Amino acid sequence: MTDMDDFWVFGYGSLMWRPGFAYAEAVRGRLFGFHRSLCIYSYVHRGTPERPGLVLGLDRGGSCTGMVFRVNGRDHDSVMAALRERELVTNVYIERRLPVHLATGDRIVAVCYIADRQHQQFAGSLRADDAARRVSVSRGQSGHNVDYVASTLTHLQDMKIRDHWLEDVAERMSPPAGSATG
Repeated sequence: MTDMDDFWVFGYGSLMWRPGFAYAEAVRGRLFGFHRSLCIYSYVHRGTPERPGLVLGLDRGGSCTGMVFRVNGRDHDSVMAALRERELVTNVYIERRLPVHLATGDRIVAVCYIADRQHQQFAGSLRADDAARRVSVSRGQSGHNVDYVASTLTHLQDMKIRDHWLEDVAERMSPPAGSATG
């Protein structure tokens, strides 16, 4: 890739509404072969080593609708450095370039961060009730795990993106102890 070649970044979680980098264009896109899942243990931000929380990852199978950002080629090095600092802290994600189908009908290749199924933080494919149980009791430096899932769903709904599995998890979660609803 030359410095002048624009490139694309796929967001399926917080990257969709808080990319943290400059981009030239944002469009809806679908990645096939991977789905959004609470499949990553969080030992710091949404849990502890004694009581791990769950955060999103792209796990194999199915498809995922998210946002795809076109980044100017001149920003390649700085954007990739920022993404790697954000996504590769513990190396639980693998950086890949994968085909994504845009809502416009075009097909592009985008930088994606998928779950490393061999990493110790990979929680596996959980049933909705198992994920909800873990989320309901986990809290980390960034707050309660329930708030993370609820915020994610709110953002997805605002973007008119449905995630039936995540909605099912949220319906089964218990409110955090001491909350106004708990």
